[in-house]
Amino acid sequence: MTQILELDALRARFAGASGGEVFDPEFAQVAKLVFGEGDSRQAPYCGLSSLLRAPYRPDLAPTFEGLDVALLGVPMDLGVTNRPGARFGPRAVRNVERVGPYEHVLKAVPTAHVRVADVGDVPFRSRFDLASSHQDIERFISSIVDAGVVPLSVGGDHSMGLPILRAIGRDRPVGMIHIDAHCDTGGSFEGCKFHHGGPFRQAVLDGVLDPRHTIQIGIRGNSEYLWEFSFASGMTVIHAEEVDEMGLKAVIAKAREIVGDGPTYVSFDVDSLDPAFAPGTGTPEVGGLTSAQALGILRGLKGLDIIGGDVVEIAPQYDPSTNTAQIAAQVLFELLCLAAEAFRIRKTSRGRV
Repeated sequence: MTQILELDALRARFAGASGGEVFDPEFAQVAKLVFGEGDSRQAPYCGLSSLLRAPYRPDLAPTFEGLDVALLGVPMDLGVTNRPGARFGPRAVRNVERVGPYEHVLKAVPTAHVRVADVGDVPFRSRFDLASSHQDIERFISSIVDAGVVPLSVGGDHSMGLPILRAIGRDRPVGMIHIDAHCDTGGSFEGCKFHHGGPFRQAVLDGVLDPRHTIQIGIRGNSEYLWEFSFASGMTVIHAEEVDEMGLKAVIAKAREIVGDGPTYVSFDVDSLDPAFAPGTGTPEVGGLTSAQALGILRGLKGLDIIGGDVVEIAPQYDPSTNTAQIAAQVLFELLCLAAEAFRIRKTSRGRV
């Protein structure tokens, strides 16, 4: 880190320096990646909105040529059991002005190492039909996976987890780190088993999710009696109150132990957070994680084989502060950092073969 300088030395070095001129070797490397030449960047509030300010390239579908990571929206909330509105989540996250490009804890500038674009929203044939919407999600994610690209999705309600896992886990079941207030392993309600309270039960039964390599973190609320499938199938469940009791280091260690070195999907429901931090969601549950706890858990997953992820259940109309969209965008950026690191490791491993 930069040495401490006296006032005259500070004046000599910094008085005439531009904002993009950085002297500390580590920070200078970051500044070079961020600024390129000179100290000029587009204002964050200018131009068209896109996920993480990535290039907006819906034209890349269906081949996704030239991409390593695809950011996409899933504006669908036909599977909610309480308050609707998560269909507006992708637009709200796109409107967040300042996230990235540097992650100070992971010391990462992911867009400098992987090719990233916002490829737009899943094209839905019907805004009224949940079954066909799931088919559309699975088809779109499958085309991304077929291209060798990592999908990072913004929802949308959590029922989208099932078609995504069907696309990602079709060749072998994957592990999952699931951060949520609810296990989402319930059964059929009113004749429908594809609602947002049951995607991961069905994913296990479909053979695309490996329950013994699945951990669910932040669980709480009055629906505990609905989640027996999680325990019966061998999932590991860490309740919200246990996060404080165990401490973040122990929670992270348990998550890493459960998923191991296998392909891992990360699913983040914003209702995992206490409503004090993220009120804009359909099924808020008091007593949840803090933003700092959630980010700490995600940052602790660095180096795992992350092959996809999502942040879901952002219903912005219940949050005039926009805090929910802000944390959702930050979570998406953390997922991008994890995916970029995993991509780098896989690429290096292939190079050794």
